[in-house]
Amino acid sequence: MTVDPAVESMAYSREHADIYDMIHSGRGRDWAAEADSIADIAVAKRPGADSLLDVACGTGEHLRRFRERFTTVAGLELSAGMRELAQRKLPGVTIHAGDMRDFDLGRRFDVVTCMCFSLGYMTSVGQLHEAIASLVRHVNPGGAVIAEPWWFPEKFLDGFVSGAVTHERGHVISRVSHSVREGGRSRMTVRYTVANAQGIRDFTETEIHSLFSCEEYLAGFARAGVEAEFQEGGPNGRGMFIGTRG
Repeated sequence: MTVDPAVESMAYSREHADIYDMIHSGRGRDWAAEADSIADIAVAKRPGADSLLDVACGTGEHLRRFRERFTTVAGLELSAGMRELAQRKLPGVTIHAGDMRDFDLGRRFDVVTCMCFSLGYMTSVGQLHEAIASLVRHVNPGGAVIAEPWWFPEKFLDGFVSGAVTHERGHVISRVSHSVREGGRSRMTVRYTVANAQGIRDFTETEIHSLFSCEEYLAGFARAGVEAEFQEGGPNGRGMFIGTRG
């Protein structure tokens, strides 16, 4: 499967991909524990589930644990830099290149996940529903679909700032961010400073997410034939949508 270069240019840059794991590891994120909790939910929804597709799988950290819980796993990722890292970590696991709005792998899985608020990158309700339909299209009847949203409009904090410094693998990395609301979207400006034996470099990235409502997500699942519910909490505090394909 190929990816339109213009679309891929909107994904995580290689600079960001190279430090992604170090940033989150340094901030205490436990990918294995997150994957275990997601797998437990999936198996409760689909007892005996044996295959899983992780859409927007990033660098493959969740997949590393999913591979221990399911006989067959695969990933889908738009960013070339993220895909390459995932493929290095997961020999023998297929990491497909693709856009979640219209991908077609030609097969179905017992479980399909889409974490790290990746659905929030869709730019309209129509695109959101296309992406959800693509997820559901790859789920076996009776299978589970689990997806993490971006903030709902009423929960987004306009002007929110955050910062962290990470010491990992011979690197010192600082990350500061500032988020603002622009109509129905949020714009987060993130500035990185990376120091290692080769020197110090800086770069800035902008992440734009749509502030879809809970009802807009649920409508997308319903249209795709999934009875979904929203569960508070989740790995990043934004909750999760959990459903079963009819």
